[in-house]
Amino acid sequence: MPMEDMVCLPEVDVIMAATTGAAGLQPTLNALRQGKAVALSNKEPIVMAGPLLKDYERKYGGAILPVDSEPSAIWQCIQGETNEIRRLIITASGGPFRTMPLEEMAAVTPEQALNHPTWQMGPKITIDSATLMNKAFEVIESHWLFDVPWENIEVVVHPQSTIHSMVEFTDGSVKAQLGPPSMRLPIQYALFYPERRRNPDDSLIPRALDFRPMEPERYPCFDLALATTRQGKTYPTALSAADEVAVNAFLNGKIAFTDIYRVVESVVNTHQPTPAETLEALVAADTWATAEAERVVGKLG
Repeated sequence: MPMEDMVCLPEVDVIMAATTGAAGLQPTLNALRQGKAVALSNKEPIVMAGPLLKDYERKYGGAILPVDSEPSAIWQCIQGETNEIRRLIITASGGPFRTMPLEEMAAVTPEQALNHPTWQMGPKITIDSATLMNKAFEVIESHWLFDVPWENIEVVVHPQSTIHSMVEFTDGSVKAQLGPPSMRLPIQYALFYPERRRNPDDSLIPRALDFRPMEPERYPCFDLALATTRQGKTYPTALSAADEVAVNAFLNGKIAFTDIYRVVESVVNTHQPTPAETLEALVAADTWATAEAERVVGKLG
C-alpha cells in the first residue's frame, strides 16, 4: 500500500514521517488532512512547504510533532511556558570538517564526510550536517513550527552535541534541553507525548560544554539556504530538490564536496518561482529543480 494511502487508514492515529527528500510531502499532507498527528522527522516537507503544512494543521485539526532533535529540544523547553520567546538558539556540532583548513575542503571524500564526530545518521543527513545545510533546514523548520521571526533564531557551534537547543525568554532567562546524541529520546517523546516514558538506555554523560560562533565561509550552504527560503514561493522547494541531487552526486563520486554548494546555488539562481499554494505547484518545482540540478552535476562532472 502506498504511503499516501497508508497514513489515511482509520486505525492509524500517529504517523512517524522519517523518509528523506520530497517523498514525505504528500503523505504528511494527507495525514494532516485526516486530522492525524504527524511526528515529523523528515525535514524536507516543512522546508519545501512550511506555510502549507501549517495551514493544513490549522484547517483540519491535525498536529505536527517535531522529532528532529533540535526542534524537539525547543518544543520541550517551551512546554508550560506562557512567556514570549525572545530568541531560539540552535546548536550545531560543526560536522567533521569544523577545523579543517578551507583549502583542503574540495578534496574531502565521501568516507570522510560520513564520519560524523558525534552522531550516527543516514548518509543524506550526515552530508547535510557536514555542509550545515541540515542546520539551515532546522532553522527553517523552527521558524514555521514555533512562529519565531527569522532574525530571532541563531546557530552556535557546540562540538559536544550535548545541548540540542536553547530558548531565551523576554526576561532574559534561558532554558536548554540536554541529552545524548541519539534520536531515541526525541522519537519517544513525540510518540508518547505528553507523557515521558522511562528510558533506562539513554543516560547523559556529563562533559564540557563549549560554544563558538559559526564560520560563514566554512559553511556557505547555510546562508544560501536561509536567503533562498526567505524569498518564499517555490524557492525552498527548488533548494531542497537541488540539495538532494547534489548530495547524491557527491556520495556517488560525481562531484567534489565543495560542488554541493555550486549545484544548489546554480539551481536556485535560475529558478522561476511560482506561488507555493498547492501540492501541484510544489511537485512541479521539485521536478524542475531535480532535472536542473542533474544538468548542473553533468557539467561539473
